[in-house]
Amino acid sequence: MRPLQNLSLTRFCAYCLALLASSLITLNPAAAQSILRDAETEALLRDMTAPLVEASELEPGNVDIVLINDPSINAFVAGGQVIYVHAGLINAAETANEVQGVLAHELGHITAGHVVRFNERTTAANGISILSLLIGVGAALAGAGDAAIGAIMAGQRAALGSFLAFNRNQEASTDLAGARYLSGAGISGRGMLKFFDRLRDLEIRRGFSQGDEATYTRTHPLSGDRIQTLRDLLQEDAAWDAPDDAELQERFLRVRAKLFGYLAEPRRTFTMYPESDTSAPARYARAYAYHKDAQVEKALAETDALLATDPDNPYFLEVQGQILLESGRVEDALIPLRRATDITLNQPLIAGMFGHALIATEDRDNYAEAEKVLRAAVAKDRFNPFAWYQLGVVYAAKGDIPRAKLASAEQQVMNRDYPQALRNAQAAEAGLPVGSPDWLRAQDVALQARSELERLRDQ
Repeated sequence: MRPLQNLSLTRFCAYCLALLASSLITLNPAAAQSILRDAETEALLRDMTAPLVEASELEPGNVDIVLINDPSINAFVAGGQVIYVHAGLINAAETANEVQGVLAHELGHITAGHVVRFNERTTAANGISILSLLIGVGAALAGAGDAAIGAIMAGQRAALGSFLAFNRNQEASTDLAGARYLSGAGISGRGMLKFFDRLRDLEIRRGFSQGDEATYTRTHPLSGDRIQTLRDLLQEDAAWDAPDDAELQERFLRVRAKLFGYLAEPRRTFTMYPESDTSAPARYARAYAYHKDAQVEKALAETDALLATDPDNPYFLEVQGQILLESGRVEDALIPLRRATDITLNQPLIAGMFGHALIATEDRDNYAEAEKVLRAAVAKDRFNPFAWYQLGVVYAAKGDIPRAKLASAEQQVMNRDYPQALRNAQAAEAGLPVGSPDWLRAQDVALQARSELERLRDQ
């Protein structure tokens, strides 16, 4: 590669334009990652967050927790009142209390409006970078190539330094806000400190410097500094000695094992949860691992053992039904899935799987029940593309093509297939009774799809 000083003026200006484009800082961390939906996990995260939301004085029920299929240890807020939690964070934590410490921190970002301020600071950083770029181009046009490169690089360093310093200040203030919310909820801060200890150990093992000079290039304060700042505050709090919630901890251990069994290679699961471990979390993990390894009978033996200890646990019933369904034993799957759906009063994700099982029997006598179950599922959770797809299958089977088109449009707009969503929504609108709820919904979906297509075109 030739050094930049030897580039022609034309190529240098082209480089500057490319640098200008790359300097416009944007953030959409969830866009390239898949979302994991699981009824049990979502219920646990809601229950863990509820007292913290109340302490933060946000409106209960308005904060959503979204699980991201990513092995890294991370959680973030990217806009609105939504906290994104990586599966890797659940796996790394040892207690529900640790995760609550992270959730309290992320709530601090929401209450402080840091996403809005983040956008303000990226604009400011871009301004510094663009100004230095224009100065550099001017110097290049005047023939001072070295000066141009120096101006550009200095501007990039200034922009980065300004942006990172602002981000570190945000993180530090949010740590304190999280500590307040834990205190207000009567939840001990032991987990928050323990998790920061874990992060510090991980940084050290990976060779990240803990020296003061390292802070300049970091988005977060050093974990050691965060621990030192928070320790006295948390230890002096009245909630410091509060015992962990035993029920939440039991549920957390099950969910953590469930996620591990679902995401990890079976051999890793069998190492982490050997057959000698007969606890509920271990059986949960192995049930998924055996299923992934096509050892169906062993997988079902684990679910039988789980149900022997808690016959009415809807999530144990759900996993048994899932294994039976995906192993081709559709009729057998109906029993546990119907029971799980009844116990949870049509929990949308569980009901969606039950509706799918009813359709998979290929018995038209089951379609009426499938339609009822699936309509209840999407009424409670419209953001359920799988249930919408299954509902479309039922409508098509009974010859209700306009509603089948509408169900397909609902699914496609969530899967970002906007052209097809627009076509199906328009076709549904044309075939539905004018003024009916479904006709109005078809208009809404068409409008949403058209708006997204225009946004993408403008980009």
